[in-house]
Amino acid sequence: MDQDGQQLLHLVFGGELERLDGVTFRDLSRLDLVGIFPNYASAHAAWKAKAQATVDNAQMRYFIVHLHRLLDPNVA
Repeated sequence: MDQDGQQLLHLVFGGELERLDGVTFRDLSRLDLVGIFPNYASAHAAWKAKAQATVDNAQMRYFIVHLHRLLDPNVA
């Protein structure tokens, strides 16, 4: 929950990209679904841990998706 008591869901996932300048994944069946988190701070911590753990693979990228914005686009 955020400070206002709202649930702001965030998805963290990643995978190996085909090219460094794009966001097309090499193999969708191998995406790493890290999890769904109740706020940005916990999602960012999970993203950072995964990104740092895969720093030796330049093709590997992790992303944070603001699910709450997709579920209710009228709420920031």
